[in-house]
Amino acid sequence: MSEHIPCVVIGAGVVGLAIAREFARNGIETLVVEKANTIGTETSSRNSEVIHAGIYYPQGSLKAKLCVEGKHLLYEYCKAFSIPHKRIGKMIVATHSEQVNALKALEVRAKRNGVGDLQWLDPGQQSDFAPGLRAEQTLFSPSSGIIDSHQFMLSLQGEIERHGSMLVFNTQFVSAKRKQDKWEIEVQDTSKYTFSCDALINSAGLHAVNVAHAINGLPCEYIPTQYYAKGNYFSCHTPHDFRHLIYPLPSADGLGIHLTLDLAGNIRFGPNVEWVENISYAVNEKCADTFYKAIREYWPSLPDDTLTPDYAGIRPKIQPAGTKDTDFLIQEGKHLGLPGLVNLFGIESPGITASLAIARFVFGLTDCPK
Repeated sequence: MSEHIPCVVIGAGVVGLAIAREFARNGIETLVVEKANTIGTETSSRNSEVIHAGIYYPQGSLKAKLCVEGKHLLYEYCKAFSIPHKRIGKMIVATHSEQVNALKALEVRAKRNGVGDLQWLDPGQQSDFAPGLRAEQTLFSPSSGIIDSHQFMLSLQGEIERHGSMLVFNTQFVSAKRKQDKWEIEVQDTSKYTFSCDALINSAGLHAVNVAHAINGLPCEYIPTQYYAKGNYFSCHTPHDFRHLIYPLPSADGLGIHLTLDLAGNIRFGPNVEWVENISYAVNEKCADTFYKAIREYWPSLPDDTLTPDYAGIRPKIQPAGTKDTDFLIQEGKHLGLPGLVNLFGIESPGITASLAIARFVFGLTDCPK
């Protein structure tokens, strides 16, 4: 390993890979340090694989801005690099009359975010779009879609390597400190290694808070508390006529137990929100009754005994249960006397959609010499 590398990215999830690719394609040698044995083993591969339109997030938030920008960049990337994806659209449903005003408010928020293509479906259109769906009102988002997130991450890895940068796996970040206008980084695989860099990007996802605590000189009051929100998913193999994503109105902690399709047309449901103390990817089968109840609000004919535990993911939340959802926190170190450092906290949904836009944003925060 070189004694000096211009840019180091901690974490090889989809956002870390996108950031590394952005630096590499701009001529900056970059090293991605990943503690697992391959790319995207946690949040990036345990989600709904949805390309979001930018509907849900407060106007002016990073989530809104980077989701809308990232959506366009992601569709362009998928086309340019032949990443499997489908722009299948999303139906957001008010299942009861008292929810209609909330659905209308969601349309207003979407327009303020620059999402101007939403359509109200009349009863006939709703029946054509999704036979068997029950809803008082339906708002359709044609620019929502699905993506093979693993193929996307493999492509990003290939781009990083093609531009002369590299990834190291089974390597744990140990510490970082400022030394002679550089960052001195210590990592460990079977042995410990020390090298320097100009830009240090903490994109460690679920572990970003722990990484931040190992950065010497970063005041603790600028490091948020990490919370874990588990999301369980159930698959369903009963025959169906769904061709679009089906989303209820969002809940306080998430976007509700929604119906998603994979690229083969199979359906699955989730995620719910289960606040946990530790990272565990075992599906909580006790959630099944809650899933049946939630799904039958919009698909009343869902048969009994058709849901099968599938997988679970963990959202890296930076606010506790019962509080208002927070924005992405992308923290620029030079304002804290730590030039070259960027911390990314709370990068949950719409992280995949926003990943390429996040990468451009982070690149713009640094002044990394070539």
